[in-house]
Amino acid sequence: MRFVIAMMRHETNTFSPLPTPLSSFGRTGGHDGPFYGDEVVEAYAGTNNPIAAYLDLAREVGAEVVTPIAGEAWPGGPVADDAFETIANTICDSVVVGCDALFLDLHGAMVTGLYDDPEGRLLKRVRTVAPDLPIAVAFDFHANLSAETIENATIITGYRTYPHVDMYEAGRRAGRTLLRSLNGEIAPVIAWGSLPLLTHMLRQTPARQPMKDVMDMAIAAEAEGKVLNASVFGGFPLADHPHVGVSTVVVGDGDAGAAVQLSEALLAMAWERRADFVYPVEPAEDSIARAKALDGGPIVLVEHGDNCGAGGNQDVMAAVEEVMRQGLEDIAVSPVWDPGAVAEIIDAGVGNQIALDLGGKTDMPAINLEGRPLRVAGRVRAITDGRFTVTGPMMTGMRISLGRTAVLDCGGVEIMVSEERMEPFDLGVFRHAGIEPTQKKYLLIKSRQHFRAAFEPIAKHIVEVAGPGVCSSDYGLFPFEKLRRPIYPLDPGATR
Repeated sequence: MRFVIAMMRHETNTFSPLPTPLSSFGRTGGHDGPFYGDEVVEAYAGTNNPIAAYLDLAREVGAEVVTPIAGEAWPGGPVADDAFETIANTICDSVVVGCDALFLDLHGAMVTGLYDDPEGRLLKRVRTVAPDLPIAVAFDFHANLSAETIENATIITGYRTYPHVDMYEAGRRAGRTLLRSLNGEIAPVIAWGSLPLLTHMLRQTPARQPMKDVMDMAIAAEAEGKVLNASVFGGFPLADHPHVGVSTVVVGDGDAGAAVQLSEALLAMAWERRADFVYPVEPAEDSIARAKALDGGPIVLVEHGDNCGAGGNQDVMAAVEEVMRQGLEDIAVSPVWDPGAVAEIIDAGVGNQIALDLGGKTDMPAINLEGRPLRVAGRVRAITDGRFTVTGPMMTGMRISLGRTAVLDCGGVEIMVSEERMEPFDLGVFRHAGIEPTQKKYLLIKSRQHFRAAFEPIAKHIVEVAGPGVCSSDYGLFPFEKLRRPIYPLDPGATR
């Protein structure tokens, strides 16, 4: 057998001011653009990613493998149309040559200038050139799925965790089911449903209620063999298009009845709990004051409004300014994205003093927020190349590059500054620069949930900080125009 295995991943925040060109699709390892051919295997084999699971399954069954392209970019603004065309055409060209199955590692929340659902468009193009080709897709938990996606895939699975520590397993679930179909053991059919429910990402995680019972029901049904696969998608809410919402995909065998029944039960449970998916926003200054009164450490301050893992700039300085104003000490701040400041700090040199305007270089016109730098002064403690290998449970084994990175000691507050954006989901973000996070009283990180993969086990306390930015949980700030309406909670009277 000949398998084509490929990746296209981007979570698009349509309110983000940051462009996403093709060169962005090599976010890991500091690679300029996507990986091609043998580079794909070198970059992803043995890692905690769906594409790694596909590679392992192909090896187990002795299949010939073609890896035309693998690209993933940090979340940001809409993807350039030519970037999508390059990735989609590369995949389709490999399919046209001939193959027995296509295994795709997609995100499901990508948006381009032309397409609200480029993943669905990719699948439809594949169907055009290979109408009967079996296609397995593993999607991110935050996928916003469309009818076009459902109609053109054979098998669909999704991550069951947030932070995403089961990415490999999601790929393996999809791949194994497709292999069974290729062997004639099963006849997969898909049941899909979607809710007009705009959840808050701080209330989505399947590790906690209200999502836990919903996901647990899906997991149990698949484990007990009632269906082939069952997936629940929390959706990515910071996108303005009609496909946004909570959805379920259940793969049944032959008869769709059991799959439809389970899908409806999952959707009904989620809808009954819709009010619990709303996150109450606390003023940032109150959250930081509450953290200051806590004993022990590390105390992890999670600044979620400027989280690059959901499309944030990673350069909003409001939370850093507030912790300084309130006098918190023995605190390490995760990377502030400011390539210009990095260059200034490197020019100053390790051990030397420097004063500069840090961060705040990016305006956010969609929410009428201007960037505002923070004047800081301190001693240059360290300069690194920003490279480390992930050892934590999320994306384990991936080689990460922050670009050139510097640590500025401002007297009680150590601030990391980097050339590239990265959500801190692994302790290596600090350790590679000589900062031991377990020894700090406070850690201020720009994240939402992914930090829990590595930081929750070391945290004495976790305090969520609602700083400003394009990842805000205050949906009243966003000029939604294309969402299906009515949608809850923007429209409290919305119905299924």
